[in-house]
Amino acid sequence: MQKLNVLKNLLEQADYTGFWDQLDGDDLFADLIADVAGFEELMRVRIAVCVSQCVREIQRPVLEGYLNLRGREFEHFVGTVCQWDVDETTVKVPPNKENEAKGTVVRENVKFEQFGRVVRRAYEQPA
Repeated sequence: MQKLNVLKNLLEQADYTGFWDQLDGDDLFADLIADVAGFEELMRVRIAVCVSQCVREIQRPVLEGYLNLRGREFEHFVGTVCQWDVDETTVKVPPNKENEAKGTVVRENVKFEQFGRVVRRAYEQPA
């Protein structure tokens, strides 16, 4: 359970590169996930979902580390599974409701009496 807890904590902290380093660095993890069909693919999909909720563009080497994929495997996963645009240096994530910039309008109601105090203070002589 402690080993699984380490992986869980790394995922919760969004330390995806650390997650893959831990997973690949200890044979005990391989034993733990051996019975879970498609574990690595599921983790990559979940990490991609988290990334797509946060960014619209990400550096390719960073995302390669997050997904633990390189070269053709990376391009296939990102292009086919995620349907993102990949070039030599960056990956572009299409806009979605989570990663889209939203403007907010803030309205404050100030009563005239409150504004009057500010104007009076402006005309007071300093002591």
